[in-house]
Amino acid sequence: MEIKAPTFPESIADGSVAQWHHKPGSFVARDDLLVDIETDKVVIEVYAPEDGVLEAILKPEGETVLSEEVIAMFQPGSQDSGATPALTDSQNTDLDAGEQFASPAAKKMASEANIDISAITGTGRDGRITKEDVAHAVAKPVVVSDKASAPASRPAISNSESVSISVSEDDSSAGERVERRVPMTRLRASIAKRLVEAQQNAAMLTTFNEVDMGPIMTLRKKYQAEFQAAHNDTRLGFMSFFVRAATEALKRFPSVNASIDGSDIVYHGFYDIGVAVSTDKGLVVPVVRDTDALSLAQIEDQIAAYGGKARAGKLGLEDMAGGTFTITNGGIFGSMLSTPILNAPQTGVLGMHNIQDRAVVVDGEIVIRPMMYLALSYDHRLIDGREAVQFLVAIKGMLEDPARILLEL
Repeated sequence: MEIKAPTFPESIADGSVAQWHHKPGSFVARDDLLVDIETDKVVIEVYAPEDGVLEAILKPEGETVLSEEVIAMFQPGSQDSGATPALTDSQNTDLDAGEQFASPAAKKMASEANIDISAITGTGRDGRITKEDVAHAVAKPVVVSDKASAPASRPAISNSESVSISVSEDDSSAGERVERRVPMTRLRASIAKRLVEAQQNAAMLTTFNEVDMGPIMTLRKKYQAEFQAAHNDTRLGFMSFFVRAATEALKRFPSVNASIDGSDIVYHGFYDIGVAVSTDKGLVVPVVRDTDALSLAQIEDQIAAYGGKARAGKLGLEDMAGGTFTITNGGIFGSMLSTPILNAPQTGVLGMHNIQDRAVVVDGEIVIRPMMYLALSYDHRLIDGREAVQFLVAIKGMLEDPARILLEL
């Protein structure tokens, strides 16, 4: 039986084998995880179709694979049937001391980086050394000297030694500095490519405003316990108010919910809002769909579920496909003001920022209010400055008077 790579959507050309979870010749139970395939957007997991033996791996770790390409051979059969074959001589070669648990991709990377692979501790299945283990070893700081050649008496610095380097008085002119080099993941490379394309292909401008978050904070404090009790312990956060406010504003300004396709403008009759989530591997944007038909609790549930899946690396392609508008919250990291970049082909993205108590004038008096800066980046090819400003003012008005969201005012 052939094991094939999954069918990639049109937006993904290929993927790469990130990690095999079983060795050739090992028995695999039905629905056991066989291999992780990393694409530009997500990591796709491929599972065993039934009980059997993984006979041969045709695409080792690090290899590029195309949609529906054969990546392994699989022999169906139960474990009791004795179908598990003995390892061949070529497979036993991989079990020699020193490199017995290193994947081909890990060996290649270690060779290119001139690292002794036997000194690396494997974190894969059965202690297998993966590409990521080698990448971590490569990422450890390396001492670079400004001198043409180091003194012969100076001992080599091992990977396990501390980054802190003490320079003696006799060696103070060495000018030693620290550098480190790590391979860029496909996800990070894809993010970099899309951000550059967004800046090159759109006439992007940003308009700013500020919002008094006092009414929302008062509402959350007053009804938080009751809200959690009524909605299976779902917490009432800020993001659901922003999603609902943005949805109502999009209804009034259809061009912000549109996209440009060649010489055509596509006006979307639905509201699918992407919510940016930061992960260890990079920024991902899962999409909350049909937000005009969701309650605050349903929005909070979906955002929490997406956040958990993103941190666990379990987001699927269907979770991030599409989207007509995006909201990103740099405030959780302490950002006071920034200009978010468009998520092409969308024409608008809303940036939230940190909430800080500031002195503002209300009814002729100076008072202290919890204020947040808002930023709307938009494609000026489709959206005029007047529309962008009015769109942001509409969001500001609904957040400062939350009843307008429910009343659609």
